[in-house]
Amino acid sequence: MPAPTCASCHAARAALRRPRSGQALCGSCFCAAFETEVLHTVLAGRLLPPGAVVAVGASGGKDSTVLAHVLRTLAPRLDISLQLVAVDEGIGGYRDAALAAVRCQAERWELPLTVVAYADLFGGWTMDAVARSTAGSGRSRSCCTFCGVLRRRALEEGARLVGATHIVTGHNADDMAETVLMNFLRGDAGRLARGGGLGSPGEGGALPRCRPLQLASQKEVVLYAHFRGLRYFSEECVYAPEAFRGHARDLLKRLEAARPSAVLDLVHSAERLALAPAARPPRPGACSRCGALASRALCQACALLDGLNRGRPRLAIGKGRRGLDEEGPPRGGGRAGIEAIPAF
Repeated sequence: MPAPTCASCHAARAALRRPRSGQALCGSCFCAAFETEVLHTVLAGRLLPPGAVVAVGASGGKDSTVLAHVLRTLAPRLDISLQLVAVDEGIGGYRDAALAAVRCQAERWELPLTVVAYADLFGGWTMDAVARSTAGSGRSRSCCTFCGVLRRRALEEGARLVGATHIVTGHNADDMAETVLMNFLRGDAGRLARGGGLGSPGEGGALPRCRPLQLASQKEVVLYAHFRGLRYFSEECVYAPEAFRGHARDLLKRLEAARPSAVLDLVHSAERLALAPAARPPRPGACSRCGALASRALCQACALLDGLNRGRPRLAIGKGRRGLDEEGPPRGGGRAGIEAIPAF
């Protein structure tokens, strides 16, 4: 049976049916529709004002590659300038290849690129060193917890280095739905209530962040990369198989098979959640060590590094954090540099 005619241009043969709408489109019309939808997300959400200097979190993967390409296409209409910021977490045999992909993208698209490294920012700690430190503590599955917090801090620092006014990341709808599921399964009401919207306004001196691809499914991100001929790094991180997110991803796939709208339903549900007044946490203050926004004496990044420097990474995860506030600063030994975390 021949492919139907494209429902948009009515000239070319359709190359796909959109996963959600079922609309038959040729590759060119699909890409144009995808870009228009991202433009609408940015404009409707007032995410990037004219004149913004935008730091694009670039990992070399499909999401950040598509995000950078789309924003580069839309930049003249949005009146924004782009800076690629990549983070070197220090993962041997993985990150070097991903950074090579980012450098190729920066050269091909003539975009400035800045790379910031965990080892330089966090007193010599790399993710490989963190993994070795946590391996004997029963916390080896927490590598993604450490990496997520430290990467967020590193991206903030890289954005400030290039003079950015806003940060964008490539999280898609599937990523956000997984996060909603994870927070629900962990009973984390605070993060559930804060997880709505398309980003954060930049409280406590932090730069505003947004996720222009938050309403785009992972399938359509992959399809856009295919039809635009984008090359990206597709290897999975060596620490990802043990992450809790993998279980949420498997559950989400089963939910989506039974209810195709499950991904966006979860994303929109997070936008409507709100905590009852009695359950709301106190307003955050400033970290006593680096000055970043924090709900306790130490922000999460300083707490994680403090636990590592004590040789007790268990302190930095979950209920163990209470020990950090009680014990005070590290008592010598460990790695130097935690006091040098810059204030953001």
